[in-house]
Amino acid sequence: ELLDDFAASTYGRTPAIPVKLRAETIATRRDAVDGLATRTLVRLRFFDDPAAPQITLMLYVPNATRGPVPVLLGLNYYGLAAVEPDPALPLTDQWMRPTADMGIVKNRATEATRGIHASRWPLALALRRGYAVATYYYGDLEPDHPDGWRDGLRGDLLRKEGRAARGPDEWGAIGVWAWGLSRALDYLQTLPGVDGRRVAVFGHSRHGKTALWAGAQDERFSAVISNNSGEGGASLGRRNFGEMIADSVRVNIFWYCENYRTFAGRAAARPVDQHMLLALAAPRPLYVASATLDLGADPRGEFLSAVYAAPAYRLFGLEGLGATELPPPDTPIGRRIGYHLRTGPHDITAYDWEQFINFLDRSFAAKR
Repeated sequence: ELLDDFAASTYGRTPAIPVKLRAETIATRRDAVDGLATRTLVRLRFFDDPAAPQITLMLYVPNATRGPVPVLLGLNYYGLAAVEPDPALPLTDQWMRPTADMGIVKNRATEATRGIHASRWPLALALRRGYAVATYYYGDLEPDHPDGWRDGLRGDLLRKEGRAARGPDEWGAIGVWAWGLSRALDYLQTLPGVDGRRVAVFGHSRHGKTALWAGAQDERFSAVISNNSGEGGASLGRRNFGEMIADSVRVNIFWYCENYRTFAGRAAARPVDQHMLLALAAPRPLYVASATLDLGADPRGEFLSAVYAAPAYRLFGLEGLGATELPPPDTPIGRRIGYHLRTGPHDITAYDWEQFINFLDRSFAAKR
C-alpha cells in the first residue's frame, strides 16, 4: 500500500518493461587507482533497438581482496571521467546541465570536467576497505531537464506505444534513474568477483532521492544510503522547512509524477511522508546523512524521518536509530538505521563515505 501511495502521489508508477540484458566489455585496466583495483567499463543494453537508451557502467574491484566483495553502487553527475582523473577514461557525449564551473560547454563535458568530482568518489578509501564501486552517468537513460523525458527512456517507450504525453501518475525522471540502478544490479549479480547479495545503493542530493526510491522498489539491494537528499528524499515534507514541495515542483516537477504538483502548499494532504519511504527499506540496513550548512535539505527533517522509520524495523525484531535527539555534528549514531550530521555544506565527502563503510561493515557482518 505504501509503495502504491508513493507511486501514485510522488514518483510515478514504474512500468513493467521486458528487458534483454546484454553486456559488452569496452575496456579493462588492471592497475587502476594506483594499482588498487581492476576497472572495467561495460556497455549494458536492454532492448533490441540499438538506438534505445543504454548504460555505460564503470566497475572497480579491489585487487587485494579475495572472494566476492560487497559493492557500493551509485549514480554520478558528470560522467565517468569526472569520477577519476584518468586520461584513458572517455568523456561522455550525453547532455549535461550547463554548469560552467564543472567544465560543461554547450551542455557537453570537456577536458575541464575530467576528475572534477573525484573528491566525491574517494575510490582508494572504499577499495582499501574491501569494497567494489560501481557507477554510471545518470543521464545515460534520461537527461536531467524538463523535456528530457522526450529524449530519454520514457519518450522512447511512449513513442513505441503511439503516445506523445505522460499521464498524471506515470513515472518521473527519479523513477527512470532508479530503474537503471536495478538494471545495473541485474548485471552485478552475474559476476563471480562481486557479491550480488551485498550491493548497497547510495546517492547524494537528487541521487539520494533516487537511491531511496530504488531501494524501496527493489529488495535485492541489501542496504540503502541517502546523503543530503532533502525534499522528496529523506526529509519530512510536513515540516515545511527548507526546500518544500512547492519549490520542487516549480523547478523540477519532471523528477516526479504530475500528481506531485497537486500537493504544493498542502503537504499534509499527501497520503504519505518520507519516513514511510525510509521504512520501506526494512529490515535492510538504512543510512541517512545530513550536513550542518545544508538547511535547504532540512537536516532535522532528515533525522526525524529516520527516527520515525524505526517502528517498521521493530516489526522484524530490530532496533532502528536508537535515538530521538539530533546528535552533535560529526557524531555517527544508529544500529540497523544509521545517521550522521556532517559539518559543512551540501556535498558528499570522504568523511561521509567512511561512515557509510563503517556502518556497512557492521551490518554485513551481523546475522539477520
